[in-house]
Amino acid sequence: MSITAASATWFLPFTLPICLYIMFTDMKQMRIPNHAVGTLFVVFVVIGLIALPFSEYLWRYVYFLVALVAGMALTAARAMGAGDAKWIAAMAPFIHLGDLSFLMILFGVTLLAAFIGHRFAKLTPIHNLAPAWVSWQAGKKFPMGLALGPTLAIYLALGVFYGQPAP
Repeated sequence: MSITAASATWFLPFTLPICLYIMFTDMKQMRIPNHAVGTLFVVFVVIGLIALPFSEYLWRYVYFLVALVAGMALTAARAMGAGDAKWIAAMAPFIHLGDLSFLMILFGVTLLAAFIGHRFAKLTPIHNLAPAWVSWQAGKKFPMGLALGPTLAIYLALGVFYGQPAP
């Protein structure tokens, strides 16, 4: 992995609760709240100053802008929800550019597991544990936060253990 273990160690404890929260809210309400997206971005703004070299920290804002523009285009094309697009933009600065291919594979695996798990729970009595959750009745729609949250959390957790040593 290209991310440093030190930066992953700084980011993980602050991002993990937010990742869990968006998984919950997306399953419950089929939306990723703006305050969660904003909080994730603020975590990067503050912790990024500690976790990254300053020049790299500044470049990571370019990742945010590129992901935001791409997400807006996909939202306009109705290919993804606005909350998903904003979440992806907010999580982009946490990702080392050298890990982008790995992240795409990780996201694919996480998406598949989340989709199968959600559909399994939806079709079994497990969904009775939270019968009012909107995602159970959302038809073909899927709460993408159920895959996006774990993708960031797993990426950073792997970075803690398999990331590069600090320069």
